Amino acid sequence: MSSAAEEAEEFFESFYPRLAGWCRKLVDSDSVAHEIASESFTRLWSRWTTVREPAPYLFSIAANLVKDHWRRQEREKVTVRQLEVVTVDHAPAADHGTDIRALVEALPGRLRVPVLLHYYADLSVNDIAVALHRRPGTIKSDLHAARQHLRASLRGLHETTV
Repeated sequence: MSSAAEEAEEFFESFYPRLAGWCRKLVDSDSVAHEIASESFTRLWSRWTTVREPAPYLFSIAANLVKDHWRRQEREKVTVRQLEVVTVDHAPAADHGTDIRALVEALPGRLRVPVLLHYYADLSVNDIAVALHRRPGTIKSDLHAARQHLRASLRGLHETTV
């Protein structure tokens, strides 16, 4: 086996469980998590020899696939809602539970991806900057803005339930 193939195999063995677990937390499905992890590695392998930092690249691919999954789910929910005939009197009460994942999903994409990579994939600011082709200062700023946005959302949820 060549050196590049051995490196790729070692990388896969050390990162696949971590990536699949990270995806599992975000998509609430073992099978979808494994599909996303597998697809992420497939896309990484197609560029293996040209990627300098494979871990951040891998997680950014997975973050994009997770985002695509969330979009599909939302489109499905909208379609189901459109098909259901529900009167306002019989509509279910709003859930005031704090669903952090839903709040993160609601962040603008520019803020959501750094949050996912930093807090859920445990990547450093520098690794995220490399993966997203941004400056570390921009990533720090985006993370700060995301925390403010999440804080405001949590505050708003709290005030409506009191």
